[in-house]
Amino acid sequence: MSGDKKKHMESLANYLELPKDLLMNLSRITLIGDIQLHIENHRGIIEYTKEKIRISISMGELVIVGEDLVLRNIFPDEIAVEGKIKALNILE
Repeated sequence: MSGDKKKHMESLANYLELPKDLLMNLSRITLIGDIQLHIENHRGIIEYTKEKIRISISMGELVIVGEDLVLRNIFPDEIAVEGKIKALNILE
């Protein structure tokens, strides 16, 4: 999304009092403690091992690092990850 369009959509979301992720096609990432992670509005799995999971998101790539990582739910619009989550990185 271009910079001008992004600013316009953000302003529209603020004006309409809507969550920005709805209008701007952003991923919603919810971390529960250090044991569970939910990613909504993803674009697919890039890499999956017990120590690292890479997921494509609208902003680039989400990298999850941990121990005994398991994909619990894989749906077209949502992924749930469980295990000992040690780090999250968003790469553009």
